[in-house]
Amino acid sequence: MLLFEILSDLVKINDILLIVKNTSATSEIKSNSLNIKQRENWITIGDNDGPAHMHINNEMIKSIEFIQEKKSERTSFSVRFFDGNGERVLAAFFTKMYDDQKNLNFARKKAFEDLCKKYGSIIQI
Repeated sequence: MLLFEILSDLVKINDILLIVKNTSATSEIKSNSLNIKQRENWITIGDNDGPAHMHINNEMIKSIEFIQEKKSERTSFSVRFFDGNGERVLAAFFTKMYDDQKNLNFARKKAFEDLCKKYGSIIQI
C-alpha cells in the first residue's frame, strides 16, 4: 500500500518524468494528468487505452530512495524504486527545477522535500 501511496502523490505533481530503463530500452512518461490504480499486485499508471501507460508489480519493489544528486551546474531531484537485487526498476525525476538563468524553482524543491519528509529519504518495503 505504501508504494501505491507514494506513486499516487508523485503523479499528482505536474512535470514528473517517470523513467523505466534497462540496458536495451528506455521508456519515459510525463506525470501530467496520469491516472493511477491498483488491482491485486499490479499498479497501473496511465490509461490502458491511452498512448502510454506502465504496470508495476507491487511485490517486486523492495526499496525507495529520495535522491538529490549534485551535478556541475545543478542538482537533480528524483525518487528511485529498486527491486530485491538493488536494481533500479523505476525513477521519478522532478523536471523544470530550474529557469533559463539556472535559478532553482523553490516551489518544486519544496514539493520534493515535502514528499521526502512525509515518507523518509530511504524506505524499505
